[in-house]
Amino acid sequence: MGYTRGEIIQKCENAFENIKTFYQQDMVNYRGKTVDTDELYTEIVAEYLCENIFEFKKGIPEIIRSKYKIDSHDGKYDESSNRLEEKIAMKMFGMSEKGREFQHIGKIIDYQIPLKAKRDDVAGKIDLLSYNGKTNTVYILELKEPDSIETVLRCVLEGYTYMRTFNKEKLFNDFMIPTTARLIACPFVFKGSIQEKEIMEKRPFLNRIIELLESKIFYITENYNVEEA
Repeated sequence: MGYTRGEIIQKCENAFENIKTFYQQDMVNYRGKTVDTDELYTEIVAEYLCENIFEFKKGIPEIIRSKYKIDSHDGKYDESSNRLEEKIAMKMFGMSEKGREFQHIGKIIDYQIPLKAKRDDVAGKIDLLSYNGKTNTVYILELKEPDSIETVLRCVLEGYTYMRTFNKEKLFNDFMIPTTARLIACPFVFKGSIQEKEIMEKRPFLNRIIELLESKIFYITENYNVEEA
């Protein structure tokens, strides 16, 4: 089934009634083009967001937890687990615990950080939190496993939504991060993934929304090296 440009815009308008879940909506992850204008679905969604960027940013409510740092996080995981994304996050955290600092993103200081303050809150978890002391920058890394089929737009919006959800002052205090640090939400995807192929294409509205949200995209390469897209 295909959609028209107008139908995609209508979906965006409907989703804007609850902006904190916008990134979860189906049309953010649609692949393909409209049946009437031959435009990429995600380009229409990104265009809509560009036109309503102020409302999008202000429409994500903050949730303040009593504590963001989970003391039991030790990077240990079950090798037989099928939760690949979580295993990758723990592995990279473990590398930093052993002294590794990754290019661009610095040291990974925690993983799977919960954002809910109470059970019925609508919020996910930060996959990876890193700090680059050389640039005084904190990265919220939205990790995707190698065979993820999520669109880059979905990755960008999910990471940004998480960044707006937590209380910056409280999180920085919990992890003893300098209050002057810059904060950036970034998709963290694998080289050779469907996301990399999408990034290489000319998508002006996707590029514009990345710019407006002050995001960056990083690749995970062989041996868990990090490259900037």
